[in-house]
Amino acid sequence: MVRTASTMLPLGTKAPEFSLPDATGKMMHFSDFNEERGLLIMFISNHCPYVKMLREALADLGRTYQKECISVVAINANDVENYPDDRPEKMMDEIMTYGYTFPYLYDESQEVAKAYHAACTPDFFLFDGDRRLYYRGQFDDARPGNDVDVTGKDLRDALDRLLAGEPAPETQKASLGCNIKWKPGNAPEYFG
Repeated sequence: MVRTASTMLPLGTKAPEFSLPDATGKMMHFSDFNEERGLLIMFISNHCPYVKMLREALADLGRTYQKECISVVAINANDVENYPDDRPEKMMDEIMTYGYTFPYLYDESQEVAKAYHAACTPDFFLFDGDRRLYYRGQFDDARPGNDVDVTGKDLRDALDRLLAGEPAPETQKASLGCNIKWKPGNAPEYFG
């Protein structure tokens, strides 16, 4: 596991559009997530210890904020050839086991991850109603082995501020996690 920080894409960046299959192969498009209040894109994976410790909290966050008209989408961009635990059928196991109510999409080409400048799992991108980047950063301070409780306080604070019509949080800490498992020769320029 290589500890990697998110790239901290500039606030105000317009959300890149995408069309990706979910874990069952059904195509989903950026335009399918047209809730007017916000869009949360989460780059996650099945095998990463940083994501494993958040799975229940991610499911709870999804249930909570989807009720508030926030579209929530998870994307797995890992190389499944070399990391078979991240295959779409294993993604379906994650959905069923942890109760994800949000779509879990598969970015086989890794082009969507590159468009968002995703670097790690988990990596969070919260966009406002105009699909401009409002928050990018960590879920909270919990990390494997640091004995900090998983609360989601940083991301929840950003979501609550967005829903209240407040300015973006001034302090936004980079997310830390496993590096996205790029296919050989496919790592983007911003990585590494």
